[in-house]
Amino acid sequence: MAIITIFSGTYCKGNEIARKTTESLNYQRIETRLLEETSRKFRINKDKLTRSMTGPLPVFNRFTHEREKNIACLKVVLAGLIQADNQLLYGYAGHLLPRNIPHVLKVCVIANFDYRVKQVMETGGKSEKEAQKIIHNDDKERSQWTQYLFDKLPYDESLYDMVIPMHDMSVGKAVDIICTQARSDAVQTTPETRLAAEDFMIAASVNLALVEAGHDVDVAAERGKVTITINNYVVRLEKYKDELKRIAAGVNGVKDVETRIGPDFTPPPILPMGDLALPSKILLVDDEKEFVHTLSERLETRDIPSSVVYDGEEALDFVEKDEPDVMVLDLKMPGIDGIEVLRRVKREHPLIEVIILTGHGSEREETLAEQLGAFAYLHKPVNIDVLTQVMKEAYQKVNESKEDLKRRHQSDDDNENDETDSDD
Repeated sequence: MAIITIFSGTYCKGNEIARKTTESLNYQRIETRLLEETSRKFRINKDKLTRSMTGPLPVFNRFTHEREKNIACLKVVLAGLIQADNQLLYGYAGHLLPRNIPHVLKVCVIANFDYRVKQVMETGGKSEKEAQKIIHNDDKERSQWTQYLFDKLPYDESLYDMVIPMHDMSVGKAVDIICTQARSDAVQTTPETRLAAEDFMIAASVNLALVEAGHDVDVAAERGKVTITINNYVVRLEKYKDELKRIAAGVNGVKDVETRIGPDFTPPPILPMGDLALPSKILLVDDEKEFVHTLSERLETRDIPSSVVYDGEEALDFVEKDEPDVMVLDLKMPGIDGIEVLRRVKREHPLIEVIILTGHGSEREETLAEQLGAFAYLHKPVNIDVLTQVMKEAYQKVNESKEDLKRRHQSDDDNENDETDSDD
């Protein structure tokens, strides 16, 4: 029978409906299994996977693309799970399944605002004002997820096959409606619909390969033919297309690859000067000598010269003698570690932008690095083009900070002159 996804507003009895539907159809619920298998296969903390769906964007996401990578991993595992029938997926992850798999039944469980407020007041002992705030916050969380995926609100009917209004319905009636539709011929698995599920597996695998290489594109597949849609403007478009095709062609099951230009592919009328500016004073700090020298050579081929030191003490000495604009800093080093280097550099030389690049970082260290003023937090191995772009943005911030400081000093001088004139 059909694969069922249920997405619910809070205080709409969605989890109860999911449980009773699973029991009535003798289905298996797979949301917990999805998180566990993704966590184990890709070595990602389950809480991070959950936050990628339910939380705001990570602070460093525009550099690390952590959310995109986590979601890509979830899609790959989910694509494998739905190759079997008779499964129900409750929660946010159901939105990762495309609408073009005919035997997937997408259900939304929702109720009007007054009903939900009443449920909060009755079950949680909250005041009406407190209950209203809870519902607004819950819907805001859901909205950031569907806006991110589809640019639509979470209860938009176009996202679902069925929308069930719980203010007019009992749990039992809702379960009966879902079960009836799940047993209907329209959503039964056939050889044709299985091909659509297999195409989702291919598309998800290609998407993961591209995301890991630092590419933000849309991917679809039909009978093994992959279509990659480029929405973000890039220079050297033909070379970029060739790179995408090369990566996609290496994925199992791909028979052919084509690229398309999406509706949002709009070149800026004039490239901003910040895009052309290259950092000139770079310091690389890492005790892995072979790695850091290779990195320095690869940056050199992109017209970004750099200096290299091998531990925290050398880094601090270098900064005192010849202050760099941008520092790329490892965390785990003998002697003075990266966190302490970051702390001292930002305290004594706040205009230096520090990019953490580590192969052994933890979530706690990432949070601490953010609090201490790190510009970005990246993981090894890093895509050299991603690192280059981050370094350019860090350098642009350095220039802006210096200009701002210059303006403040000029303003102070002008005020001082005004005061002198007044005394005269």
